[in-house]
Amino acid sequence: MPQVSLTLTHSQHAQLRAHLFPGDNLEAVAFLACGRAAGSDRCRLVVRDIHIVPHERCIRLKDSVSWQAEDIELLLDRATVDGLSLVKVHSHPQGYPRFSSIDDDSDAELLPTIRSWVEADVPHGSAVMLPNGEIFGRYCWDEKCFHEFAHVNIVGPDLFFWHSRAGEETADPVFAASQDQAFGEGTTRKLRKLRVAVVGASGTGSPVIEQLIRLGVGEVILIDDDKIEDRNLNRIVYAIASHAAAGREKVFAAKEEIERKGLGTIVTALPTSIGTPEAIRAAASCDVLFGCVDTASARLFMNLIATYYLIPYFDLGILLDAEPKSNGSATIKDILGTVHYLLPGASSLISRGAFSLEDVRTEGLHKRDPIAAAQQVKDKYIKGVEVRRPAVVSVNTFAAALAVNDFLARLHPYRAMPNAEVASIEFSLGQLRLTVDEELEPCPMMSRFVGYGDIKPLLGLPELSE
Repeated sequence: MPQVSLTLTHSQHAQLRAHLFPGDNLEAVAFLACGRAAGSDRCRLVVRDIHIVPHERCIRLKDSVSWQAEDIELLLDRATVDGLSLVKVHSHPQGYPRFSSIDDDSDAELLPTIRSWVEADVPHGSAVMLPNGEIFGRYCWDEKCFHEFAHVNIVGPDLFFWHSRAGEETADPVFAASQDQAFGEGTTRKLRKLRVAVVGASGTGSPVIEQLIRLGVGEVILIDDDKIEDRNLNRIVYAIASHAAAGREKVFAAKEEIERKGLGTIVTALPTSIGTPEAIRAAASCDVLFGCVDTASARLFMNLIATYYLIPYFDLGILLDAEPKSNGSATIKDILGTVHYLLPGASSLISRGAFSLEDVRTEGLHKRDPIAAAQQVKDKYIKGVEVRRPAVVSVNTFAAALAVNDFLARLHPYRAMPNAEVASIEFSLGQLRLTVDEELEPCPMMSRFVGYGDIKPLLGLPELSE
């Protein structure tokens, strides 16, 4: 049976906490309607929305809460139609850090009833929120057995992961002490339990991979359909000349190097583009996404995956600002880059102006019909596609380090400014400048798909029909 986890956005968590802890020291209850990222080894329950059970409809005491079955009938009907998983969440205002005997009796009756009503082979769960906001829980995927969530996590400006207390702790790697001294106690242990996807294993992707491995991330999934060429050898940290000669897939070369290092990271290599069902499902199983791609279409897929499956997404982009000369050469005016941090339900790369849907359409036309695309460029119906990324290992490594350190700051805050004030970080190497931008308004196109999880077709895109 796959491990099951539960993921909420920070705004969902805030809404839930406000309802469960109104300040009267009595228990309260709500239900989470969840989509899923269902895989063979992991099933991630991702919250689509919250169903509040009004306080006045409940019998609320300091150590228990009860409600009328009719208050969730419409929710059960909706779960049946949409195939949703339901998770009951109630508060323990006294701070009791485990399920009580009252909870056991309630869940033993409730969860099988939900399974019988919904009539789908999906897990349903029960969770408890403590006064400090921490959530722990369990689920039922058969008639009687309860199993602990592998973890509950909150995706927001700060990243919270509350892992199951069950099972033995794995030993920390020998470098943990010095690393934790820099970023905070327990950072390495947190990283050891995470699965991270890196999409794009070349210029910025390879130094991102290198840093994640040396930081001790437990598992990485590498997604890239390109092969190593001679022109890659000066900027891919794991590439060697024999790889280029053999046309070795970038992700397999990276996997070999990671395993050769012997630092304990489990690696999965997928030699495919992010726009395939296989890659989307693999990325959806992850806790964190890094996008190291240079096309608008790939970045759109990444942003959609992050939204549908509630995954924090770090997007890296580099731009060479050059001025052409009369002799055909160019003068570099500046080297610029941006690390975007994208949250599900917040602004997107489109609403931030990183690219447009017209850019995506243009790329698609170039791929499908380059002759027609060239004619439209000539006729000025679409913009010409120009990829202007400097193939310089020092620049790529700088951008990668900026992104990875931003990730670490959100996992275990160490910066002077609150993470809520940092939505993107822009750099100019020409002007030696770092600029921080705050979060913008939610993207009207993507925000309505928060927590949809697995639907047919994937991501709501007809071309992904299986």
